[in-house]
Amino acid sequence: MKVQVNGVTLAYSDQGAGLPLVFLHAFPLNRTMWTAQEQALSSQFRVITIDLRGHGESDAPLWRYTLDQAADDVRALLDHLSVRQAVLVGLSMGGYILFAFYRKFADRVKGLVLADTKAQADTAEGKDGRFQMAQTAYKKGAAAVADIMIPKLLSPATIQTRPDIVRRVRDMIEGNQISGIAGDLMAMAERADSIPYLKQIACPTHIIVGELDQATPPSDAELMAERIPGARLSIIPGAAHLANLEQPDRFTQIVRSFADEGEGKRLG
Repeated sequence: MKVQVNGVTLAYSDQGAGLPLVFLHAFPLNRTMWTAQEQALSSQFRVITIDLRGHGESDAPLWRYTLDQAADDVRALLDHLSVRQAVLVGLSMGGYILFAFYRKFADRVKGLVLADTKAQADTAEGKDGRFQMAQTAYKKGAAAVADIMIPKLLSPATIQTRPDIVRRVRDMIEGNQISGIAGDLMAMAERADSIPYLKQIACPTHIIVGELDQATPPSDAELMAERIPGARLSIIPGAAHLANLEQPDRFTQIVRSFADEGEGKRLG
């Protein structure tokens, strides 16, 4: 399905009924990274997955991208779908967008799942790395970005023994336009430090991280868990940055348990 919001066309999927669960994907992927979660959870919940602007089947305009803009897109889609409140799940860049979304629209958030992400802003070195990756994308294309990103996203064991997952990730990356890849890199490099805001997060929050995640390691997850009041933390063995793809059953189980509470007392 597609909808016009904020001057762009966004692609999304909307399956099931019940408590809305909204999934925001990682850079530089698309909403199909959530297929396992969508299939497992849509029998019990209303599962909404979005191709963020610049990704997948959504528009990828050649201009400025920000995380606040992405948060505005998500809110506009929720308005279109008449979703007043939802549990929002964001992985990596999706988590960065959740911080922006919560700062702007806290009343729309029933609960947060922050997966394989971090609250800190980029270091100077990190910003430079994003700039260099944007140049690589511009000069060599999305396939070169996939070559750089796959070792950062997946564990060595997955890369060596699970070619189906490697192919899925590569296809998602190569399916994106350079304008979107470069725009996201700009947005992430310029994002605000969310550390000061963590203590202000008042909704139920669950933090998930892959034990082998090198991009946003367990220490980043532990810092968020310490600063967000009442937050819970789950570390998934055998998973790196894309924990939901490498250990989908465990990831889905954590989200299901958290959302089950959303239909009961804890998130009610």
